[in-house]
Amino acid sequence: MNKRSLRVLEYYKIIDLLIPYAGSPMGQKLCKYLKPSRELTEILRMQEETRDALTRLYKQGNVSFQGVNDIGMSLKRIEVGATLSMSELLELARLLDAATQVRSYGVSDDPESELDSLTARFTDLMPCEHLSREIHRCILSEDMIADDASSTLKDLRRQKKQMNDKIHSQLLHIVNAQDNQSLLQESLVTIRNGRYCIPVKQEYRSKFPGMIHDQSSSGSTLFIEPMSVVNLNNELKEYENKELIEIDRILAGLTEQAGFEIEAIKGNITLLTELDFIFARAKLAKSYDGTEPHFNTDGYIHIKQGRHPLIDKKTVVPIDLTLGKDYDLLIVTGPNTGGKTVSLKTIGLFTLMGQAGLHIPAFEGSSLAVFQDVFADIGDEQSIEQSLSTFSSHMSNIVYIVKHATPETLVLFDEIGGGTDPVEGAALAISILNHLHTQGIRCMATTHYSELKTYALSTEGVENASCEFDLASLRPTYRLMIGIPGKSNAFAISKKLGLPDALIENAKGTLDDSALDFETLLNDLEKSRRTIEEEQAQITAYKQEVEQLRNQLKQKQASIDQKQAKLLQDAREEARVILEEAKEIADQSIRKYQKWERNPYKADNKSMEAERAKLRGKLKDMDASMPKAKKNRRSKQNAEDFQVGDTVYIISMDTTGTVLSLPNSKKELSVQVGILHMNLPITDCEITDAPKETSATGRKQSSRNTSYHTDLSRSKTIRPEINLIGLTVDEAVAKLDQYLNEALLSNLNQVRIIHGKGTGALRNGVQDYLKRQKHVASYHNAEFGDGDMGVTIAELQ
Repeated sequence: MNKRSLRVLEYYKIIDLLIPYAGSPMGQKLCKYLKPSRELTEILRMQEETRDALTRLYKQGNVSFQGVNDIGMSLKRIEVGATLSMSELLELARLLDAATQVRSYGVSDDPESELDSLTARFTDLMPCEHLSREIHRCILSEDMIADDASSTLKDLRRQKKQMNDKIHSQLLHIVNAQDNQSLLQESLVTIRNGRYCIPVKQEYRSKFPGMIHDQSSSGSTLFIEPMSVVNLNNELKEYENKELIEIDRILAGLTEQAGFEIEAIKGNITLLTELDFIFARAKLAKSYDGTEPHFNTDGYIHIKQGRHPLIDKKTVVPIDLTLGKDYDLLIVTGPNTGGKTVSLKTIGLFTLMGQAGLHIPAFEGSSLAVFQDVFADIGDEQSIEQSLSTFSSHMSNIVYIVKHATPETLVLFDEIGGGTDPVEGAALAISILNHLHTQGIRCMATTHYSELKTYALSTEGVENASCEFDLASLRPTYRLMIGIPGKSNAFAISKKLGLPDALIENAKGTLDDSALDFETLLNDLEKSRRTIEEEQAQITAYKQEVEQLRNQLKQKQASIDQKQAKLLQDAREEARVILEEAKEIADQSIRKYQKWERNPYKADNKSMEAERAKLRGKLKDMDASMPKAKKNRRSKQNAEDFQVGDTVYIISMDTTGTVLSLPNSKKELSVQVGILHMNLPITDCEITDAPKETSATGRKQSSRNTSYHTDLSRSKTIRPEINLIGLTVDEAVAKLDQYLNEALLSNLNQVRIIHGKGTGALRNGVQDYLKRQKHVASYHNAEFGDGDMGVTIAELQ
């Protein structure tokens, strides 16, 4: 890939973020030299590895590669027959321990566990646990061999300790003797040149025959090894030499064992380094919520909610961007600091990251194309040393790009044609872009030139885009809008900042009519876009609400079905118990009557009558405990018998209701039952004996009651907002009047009236109406972000 593009698109900064996620020096080295690939198969393999590692991180947590260090020099020393030191053997053991931990992380004992692209690497690890255990058993630290490393070493150290104690005991006897107190500088035993000595004053050296090993800096103290312990010290030295020989033998044995496993150790180093590199890519993806992009060789790019990875994800504004399908040249316009360059860098950086096997911070389903190279002309490349101006430097780079660009490359221009005369710069820019466009090269360019906007509008396969700017706050929103050319907003910004209107009008007067018409067209397009977006947001909100209500209805229906099934099961169980009890009573009675029939002399009328009375009582109790079945009968009332306001008994529901309207053509009555309003056949309704109000006053009162019940039923489901968008002022006021009556019946304290922004006529009409209503305490526009000028909040009293 073009090194200049890697630098200006800040690819190396992504690598700087990647390196710390690797736990081993070798893994960090692979991260440091990671470059985008041009081969689709290699890209897909690396993306699959990153995806599988990321999946494992989410499912199993983090994996550590601590202890995986470069022991290549130690392995070479083994191969030439040298003996490894204690520190080298411990480094080898730590590597094998890391292999054990990583393998246990990656290999599952469950035979049904899913396999992925990393499974083979995990299973191929050979931890050589026997070698690791033996090293840890023999070597306690980088300068300490365990006593149990061998039986010989253990015996030597035991004998050495005994000799030490013996020498120390004899010297203490000399030091503590009363006659020697005045002859010694201090009453202690010390070591000089590895030999036990005592500190003797210079003038009494003849009192202690032996070997002098050292003296103090002043010369007043001599460190003498008494003759009585010379032989003992010699023996101690022999034990120490034997100990060193035995340690060398132990280290040689461990090195030899490592030599037997050297191929497995080399394989472990390779596998652990690769896994460390792969998991570093996955950890980086996790840090910015990255996803795997889909790749194609058709030059098609589609980024969904892409976020520049070097901008704080709490503040970065996602962009949607498409290139290479309906158009292969995208021209982005808009004010400075509006996000044009960030959008340009995002598409270039995503391409480089994706082809390097890195996930991109975008929504699932984003697509990238595989390019053979990426060319970018971004930033001020003015060079004093080379006597190049900004324009010359840019043009030198553009010349290189034009020579080397092909349909398999991606070209990015920032402020193409800038830094020179606007007329000539715009002409050059159109010529360069048209040259690339005719070759089918995917290209994206940012500019301030209106000529390029017109070129995009009039040329097939070329599309305009812009970065949104909020004139109210004089701040960019950083949203990229495809299909709409941008404005520099110089006049609006100047006016907001206080430039006199006369100067602004004079500036507008210098523009030709075509430029003014073009700006007017852009304003109209912007207004239409905002209106459409607001309506789409409302439609989305309504869809979500409908879906929520649908889910609630499904849940209620499921609950009803569950309760119905339980009731049916309980009824069947109760019926079974009753039948069994009835059968038991019948069997007992039959047995008694059969007994009386066999022995008529023992039967008497009194006993038989008592048994019959007992049987009748139990049957009566059982009948009372059973739920009464609904009466299977039909009403004999005719349609002419019913009047509005009649109280009727509903046979199927075993309850009463009030007639709201006369029977229709299907002979169905409209009946109010509590808060329920239902249509029932006249065969299911009987007029009760309750007195009717047949007078005009009574009927009027009944009608009022019916209206009240209807309003009450409606108020149970009234929403705290009404949508008037699309209505005329008269239609909206009529609908709002009816809605406010229902809202008052529902005891709503506040309602939300959606009228949209548009020209403002509907909002003014609604607010004029609210101003005249006594039951409206106050009203005001909604807060910013909650509808703003398109919604009015009314407080009811």
